[in-house]
Amino acid sequence: MKESAATIQAYLTQDLKLINSDKVLQWRKDERKTVQKALKSYDRRCAKAQEETHHLLSLRKLESQLHQEGYRYIAGVDEVGRGPLAGPVVTAAVILPEDMPLVAFDDSKRLSHAKRQELVQAIKTYAIAYAIDVQGPEVIDAINILEATKKSMKASLQALQPACDYAVIDAVGLEGLSVPSQHPIKGDATVYCIAAASILAKEYRDDLMRAYAKQYPQYGFDHHFGYGTKEHLEALAAYGPCPIHRKTFAPVKAYL
Repeated sequence: MKESAATIQAYLTQDLKLINSDKVLQWRKDERKTVQKALKSYDRRCAKAQEETHHLLSLRKLESQLHQEGYRYIAGVDEVGRGPLAGPVVTAAVILPEDMPLVAFDDSKRLSHAKRQELVQAIKTYAIAYAIDVQGPEVIDAINILEATKKSMKASLQALQPACDYAVIDAVGLEGLSVPSQHPIKGDATVYCIAAASILAKEYRDDLMRAYAKQYPQYGFDHHFGYGTKEHLEALAAYGPCPIHRKTFAPVKAYL
């Protein structure tokens, strides 16, 4: 008995891993328009999944090369929060296993809050080690944002247990490390372990800023997370700086 078009449609919308390719091959001979439409949708999903797999494998290329060279614990490092007018700069360092499943890590800025939350759990499940460091506005004002970022990156690397034997850092060269390193530009979009670090750092900092929003509700920190949006600048003009504003940053300095 021929399966109904509705049954075929429902089958083809499930997880791709559960779909029997022999059945699909058989249904390609089915001339019903609804079946052919469902097959076209299925083919698009397959193409998208293949593209995603290719993208993720390309993100892991550098780590694969380093593993082949004999490095075992490769740490990806990234920061979040260099640009805002308020709040800390946060960095994360992550060591992922060589046999890590292809979880869809990507530059944290491209992902929704819900997706980042899901991926944070995956990172914590699979990571060999991870560490997060926070440098507050008082440190940023004392030594400048670049030096505060470097300090935070070094601290997150030093907190890893086990320690890394190679560091891949997003766009910032760090002096005085005890292990070899490199700092690719836009590493959060091109290197798998850096993408994982960017997700951890982003979610951690955003959670901090949501907490600050409850403490200082007039600024809207849970909307803009300290960045210089129109809403933030208007609140700054109306209320002046609060204790988590960066006093050496020009828009804030004007209201001191």
